[in-house]
Amino acid sequence: MTTQRLTTEEKALKVNLTPDIYGCFAEIGAGQEVAGNFFSAGASSGTIAYTQSAYDMKVSDSMYGPTSRYVCEERLNMMLYTEYETMRYRLPERAQKSRFFAFCNTVESLNYHKTNQGQGWVGLRFQLDKDSKPNDIILHVKMHDRSNTAQQEALGILGVNLIHSAYFLNHDLDEFLEGLVERLPRERVEIDMLRVTGPDFENVDNRMIALNLVKRHMTDATMFDLCGQALQPSDELYKRNILLIRGRFRPVTKVHQDMIENARKQFLQEKDVKEENVSVIFELTIKGLTNEGSISDKDFIDRASLLGSLGYTVMISNFYQHYSMVEYLSKVNRNQLIGLALNVINIHTIFDESYYEDLPGGIFQGLGSGFGRNVKMFVYPALDENDQLMRFENIHVSPHLEGLLQFLKDNNKIEGITNFNEDILPIYPADVLKKIQSGDNSWENDVPDKVSKAIKFFQIFGYDKQKVK
Repeated sequence: MTTQRLTTEEKALKVNLTPDIYGCFAEIGAGQEVAGNFFSAGASSGTIAYTQSAYDMKVSDSMYGPTSRYVCEERLNMMLYTEYETMRYRLPERAQKSRFFAFCNTVESLNYHKTNQGQGWVGLRFQLDKDSKPNDIILHVKMHDRSNTAQQEALGILGVNLIHSAYFLNHDLDEFLEGLVERLPRERVEIDMLRVTGPDFENVDNRMIALNLVKRHMTDATMFDLCGQALQPSDELYKRNILLIRGRFRPVTKVHQDMIENARKQFLQEKDVKEENVSVIFELTIKGLTNEGSISDKDFIDRASLLGSLGYTVMISNFYQHYSMVEYLSKVNRNQLIGLALNVINIHTIFDESYYEDLPGGIFQGLGSGFGRNVKMFVYPALDENDQLMRFENIHVSPHLEGLLQFLKDNNKIEGITNFNEDILPIYPADVLKKIQSGDNSWENDVPDKVSKAIKFFQIFGYDKQKVK
């Protein structure tokens, strides 16, 4: 019986039969589904110290302190801290011979009228050695089953998978992620944030975990901050206005920086958009990261590190089309404004009807679903093949689509970026990359100073100081 073929019951039993694994369960909102699996597997008395749940908000507040949001990461962290420390305090003798864990979740499952999205936070604080400090695994899950019972069942499987993988599959990221979603197809469960921290995982890069969540289709998009810490999109963008720029960023150039900074200035002129409630996001797509059919981990980390050096939040997604990305963000963050900074050449793509050939409603459906909400495009100029300046103000689309373009203009859905540095428009990332790799140090004039320093310090994108001419 191999590890990969264990059933949920067999995984729970394996944990129960490991004599030094010992812990507690605290589950709020979707029942004692995880603990129930360990009880039903048998031999649970040697594993479970106690279980509890707190459905009443007043009871929950008395246990973990008052809060305005019960299903959030902050609440989960307080639960993990409280339960783990309580167990250590209550069982000091057991701590000398056991590897403790605290499993907690706070979950909103499907309501009676099926008007909500089942989602929640799941966490595990655990020791791999009885004498070591604990590690944390935090994840956010969306549940797509259309019945409350099925969502509870899925949560129970996920919890068992998490505990089993944490203890028995922790040496290999691929095995860990496979074990985490075993018997949970994407149609049932989506994990859009996963973070691992602790003394036993100091070498784990959470950006690589974020990449793998999207690459494995465990979610369509996830995020991390300038320090490389994983972020949950809905939580991070809650009540925030979003300004997004999409690209390969190989590398980030002065053009990218000029585009986003000038788009930001115009974005701040929009109604109810203020400096303190704007999130600027640089998005990398799986397609943009793929080269010759594969993704280089080092290349991904190089790009992510450069964006982090500029202080930007990074999103990774499976969205190839602009309208798909904007539609996703509109669902993540309702009623706030979404700004999209893009090159004027992209407008030709957006008004190319073949871009929407997979949609039954064609370009009308694409523009309606992607740009019909609280969305505005900020269009940056470019040079054409004859090095002539192309600005949004003199853009041309097919005659039968001019009415659509005029509609977007009239309804404040699109405008040109008016302040820009024309001198830097001849800079193209592909040319900069060739200069870096050939040793032509003129590339330093094409990128922001922080990017130049980072490329040279970390020797990325093929930079070799021995080649510098």
